[in-house]
Amino acid sequence: MGLPQEGGWAPSAHAGFTREAFEMVRPACETRLMSGEAKTGAWRFAVDRGGTFTDVVAVTPAGTLVTDKLLSENPDHYDDAASEAVRRLMEQYGAAPVAELRIGTTVATNALLERKGERLALAITRGFGDALRIGNQARPEIFARHIVLPEQLPARVIEIAERVGADGMVLTPLDEGAARAAFAALRADGFDALAIVLMHGWKYREHEERLAVIAREAGFAQVSISHEVAPLIRLVPRGDTTVVDSYLSPVLRRYTDTLQAGLPDTRSLRFMQSNGGLAEVGAFRGKDAILSGPAGGVVGMVAASTPLGHDRLIGFDMGGTSTDVAHYASEYELTGDSVVAGVRVAAPMMQIHTVAAGGGSICQFDGGRFRVGPESAGADPGPACYRKGGPLTVTDCNLFLGRIDPAFFPRVFGPGGNQPLDPDAARARLEAVAAALPEPQDLAAIAEGFLAIAVDNMANAIRKISVARGHDVTTYALACFGGAGGQHACRVADELGMETVLVHPLAGILSAYGIGLAPVKAIREVSFVRGLEEEFSDDLRALEQDARAALVEQGIAADAVTMECHARLRFAGSDSLLPIPCDRPEAMAPAFRALHRQRFGYSDAEAPIIVEALSVEASGHTGGLGHVQPAPVATSGAASGTWHTVARAAMAPGDSVEGPALVIDPGSTTVVEPGWQAQIAEEGSLVLTRTQALRRDRALGTEADPVRLEIFNNLFMAIAEEMGVVLQSTATSVNIKERLDFSCALFDAEGALIANAPHIPVHLGSMGDSIARVIEAREARRDGRGFRRGDAYVLNDPYRGGTHLPDITLIVPVFYGDDGDAPDAFVAARGHHSDIGGIAPGSMPPTSRTIEEEGVLIDNFLLVDEGVFRERAIRDQLAAGRFPARNPDRNLSDLRAQLAACSRGAELLCLAARDHGPAVVAAYMDHVLANAEESVRRLLDRLQDGEFAYPMDNGAVVKVAIRIDRANRSAVFDFTGTSDQLPDNFNAPRSITRAAALYVVRTLIDDAIPMNDGCLRPIELVVPPGSMLDPQPGAAVVAGNVETSQVVTDTLFAATGRLAPSQGTMNNFTFGDGTDQYYETICGGSGAGPDHDGTSAVQTHMTNSRLTDPEILETRLPVRVDAFAIRAGSGGDGEFRGGDGVERRITFLEPMHANMLANRRVIAPRGIARGHDAAPGRNWVERADGSREDLGATASAEMQPGDTFVVLTPGGGGFGPPRPE
Repeated sequence: MGLPQEGGWAPSAHAGFTREAFEMVRPACETRLMSGEAKTGAWRFAVDRGGTFTDVVAVTPAGTLVTDKLLSENPDHYDDAASEAVRRLMEQYGAAPVAELRIGTTVATNALLERKGERLALAITRGFGDALRIGNQARPEIFARHIVLPEQLPARVIEIAERVGADGMVLTPLDEGAARAAFAALRADGFDALAIVLMHGWKYREHEERLAVIAREAGFAQVSISHEVAPLIRLVPRGDTTVVDSYLSPVLRRYTDTLQAGLPDTRSLRFMQSNGGLAEVGAFRGKDAILSGPAGGVVGMVAASTPLGHDRLIGFDMGGTSTDVAHYASEYELTGDSVVAGVRVAAPMMQIHTVAAGGGSICQFDGGRFRVGPESAGADPGPACYRKGGPLTVTDCNLFLGRIDPAFFPRVFGPGGNQPLDPDAARARLEAVAAALPEPQDLAAIAEGFLAIAVDNMANAIRKISVARGHDVTTYALACFGGAGGQHACRVADELGMETVLVHPLAGILSAYGIGLAPVKAIREVSFVRGLEEEFSDDLRALEQDARAALVEQGIAADAVTMECHARLRFAGSDSLLPIPCDRPEAMAPAFRALHRQRFGYSDAEAPIIVEALSVEASGHTGGLGHVQPAPVATSGAASGTWHTVARAAMAPGDSVEGPALVIDPGSTTVVEPGWQAQIAEEGSLVLTRTQALRRDRALGTEADPVRLEIFNNLFMAIAEEMGVVLQSTATSVNIKERLDFSCALFDAEGALIANAPHIPVHLGSMGDSIARVIEAREARRDGRGFRRGDAYVLNDPYRGGTHLPDITLIVPVFYGDDGDAPDAFVAARGHHSDIGGIAPGSMPPTSRTIEEEGVLIDNFLLVDEGVFRERAIRDQLAAGRFPARNPDRNLSDLRAQLAACSRGAELLCLAARDHGPAVVAAYMDHVLANAEESVRRLLDRLQDGEFAYPMDNGAVVKVAIRIDRANRSAVFDFTGTSDQLPDNFNAPRSITRAAALYVVRTLIDDAIPMNDGCLRPIELVVPPGSMLDPQPGAAVVAGNVETSQVVTDTLFAATGRLAPSQGTMNNFTFGDGTDQYYETICGGSGAGPDHDGTSAVQTHMTNSRLTDPEILETRLPVRVDAFAIRAGSGGDGEFRGGDGVERRITFLEPMHANMLANRRVIAPRGIARGHDAAPGRNWVERADGSREDLGATASAEMQPGDTFVVLTPGGGGFGPPRPE
């Protein structure tokens, strides 16, 4: 967890002091008496080698449990911490054979985070050299002007001449000669590690196997092959995992070699894997090492809590810079799809969520609200109280409030490394905050406010892994470990309604303890991708044999191996996978359907079930710490504060302490809050329970308070994010579930946007108009009915609050009580439906001229009438018009998912009103808007007047003039001069311009504020009626939402002079026939700014939708992806270059109708400040007969088998004159 932490004496809590000081005060190895000693005559060690400290738990030959802690890196004293710990413990307790040494290590994690792994090359199928770099094309920070993507691991990529189709047909034979020459060149250039990843190599393995032979013959020491590392469908995550394995395995090998050289003879050396099991040293791979240490903490948490009768746990591991949280309900939660340090890893690992909140999190006042983190004081300078001039942190607030007693911290601070913590420094930092506040505040209240925000941040992290996934945490225990967790555990539990907290005697080193108890484990997986009715017993048997053999090779007796076999199932056409224990198909099908309904809120009695993958987990116990039970250890020092203070070691089993109190351990301090009681269990754990009912403080008042402002701001955001989790989980369509083309948001009683999850910007800024339309029609019972509890309304009418017809918005009114007819708030979810009718499959016709040709129009439709879903009525609505919806069942399924999301949002808002009072919730909605408004006014103080006119391919022009009124701290965005309404479909409803303006303003603010309607309060939008940005009803608008929105955004940015235009288009590519429809938007280059280059191959501005993996696309549809690559040199030149676009080539295997709806094929993305324009996009069709048909920005083509659709997307504009060569 890192640095700095809090509590009593624990070196892990004080990483800011010197190594010499640490060596001076490092405690002697702590002897812990066992209950039921087992004298083995040999040593057993369990080691957690962290980035800063190494924790050791060991059993001596006499059967005594001992611990130690030392710096992981201390070259002046020893070469390796683990072997040094072994030496020291043997020196004190006597030398003897080492029966087993178990290690969890962050060596691999740190190498990945710091990009210090092995220099490696990637060999990948020709046409896909950039596939891992492009990934799913989404940008990580939606409001970033400078888009920063994770650094890629391969130092070089070579493309291999070979290609196998999704059906196994060899389309291009492997060119072994070319591969051999390329590998020889790599070796000559010093490369020693190679990752091999070929299209469909997970299933058709011959080419990968041959390349591996050639690579080893060439002399590569590390060869990672995708079908061995992660034999699972999906090129990008399998490829990333293979690269990670090749990148980290040599690092681990060097570490293990060094370790073994420094150890006495050891019968067994095992390493902790990310999946919670051990592997013998020879079986430990880079891909399995990423969560080696934290996984031990989860195992330790479970082992420590089971004797206390708790099998439903929330793990709470709080350190200095961050907090890890984990969910456990009778079984470990593993995920096979993680992102670590920006790299996708398709390997089983513990599901651990990290939030940037720790003891070293920096506390500050930004002029409007209190902020805690995500920045940390780190090890140097550390918190203010560490006497190095550090900033105010959570640790300082705890110290000031007496929640940390300096008497139990070592005197290792100051220039001589011999002084205690400095309370005066913490006070001085709090006084500086007090001086900046508009109203006087007591220092204790300020410190309590910062702690309240930190607790809120950690509670929100726990909600994401539990409540948001349907788990009732009020029935769980909070298992607390890590150096700082005990300081806040009771408060975090109170925030979540939990009434039990568990603190093990070894809580400060629980990862090492867990490593000592973990089983040896091997997991084998393989993609299957066949129907459930098809026989898979042979495949399963092969996996079982492989997994069992792996454990036998690691010294586990064959009859001691236990097996767990699961199949990951999904409905055909869906990507929602659920693990089901392997059984007869007739038993697995109902089990899957039942679990699907429980987890996602719906099921399908008729849909075919697909076995996506098979997984076998083999495990066996041997050695370890066995049944050794630690006991509390005595502490030294006398309490110096005013809190009632008790040493845990002085408490006998059954003794209890009423809060408020501090319970002191050598490794941590536990704060027992008022209303809580701490009791010692038989095995030494501290069990904290709430003994008085928690009373929520509803007397907050409605005046803005900087602490509550931050907490409510986070609350509203968390509700919107949880709505998004529900929507993605319950939706069935590819657009919503996989491409994430949806958005969720909260609105106040007047329809003002309060908070939204960071989804699709064009949705978020325009949804308020949808709420306004419903209010306009139903307020004061204008429609004869009004708003009613249990209602839900849908609309997509672009002239009544919508954007374009595929984007359907579902709105639910929220009533906090049983009185009154007017809603207290609204929640809404907008999703892009795969089809809503119209003249083209997918409802994105490039040639539409009227709204009728684009699909079914819905205005303020009552979908749920006081809790009753009106299925027949909505089916009739979807069938209305000249061009009805093609798949109403899919529309209904996604509407139900949107309803589930909104129902969850309404429920959470009502809970907030219950806890805080409706008036307070309403007041803080206003305060959140006012805070955003003030942030924009500060931005406008720094902007200058500007204007920009931007022509489009169809001859239209978007023009804006920005006028800043400094006296009133306001601005006018005037679009006068923009083209009149167009005959084509590039007209954009006024809500689109509003959304673009909101996004631009929010993006120009370099601070973490929500994008809400307060951002636009200081800005007047002038949009001429009858222009293409405010067309008359009936005009076609399908391209306005996806294309014109990008033009408006680029025009506004260019007028400010802060950012050159991006690629300026979403490149909407659709194809289909009577059976299948597919839609994707294709990334391009982002624009450069005054201090940064643009970014290549990334989604920009008003979209951030994902792209389907090429192996999935080819498996599900009759197409072949021939290339997806960065279009080098297409970004505009300049002092700062624009990012490059991409080339995408798709060959059709069956007749289909394809459409391109785009822009910037004629008019290039502009450079600004004398920067050069980017290359415009292009598209054409290469016919099977060799002919070529060039296509414009909006075009259709009838594709025949063998025809290839080629798309070149534009780059981003350059900024500033090019540098001289």
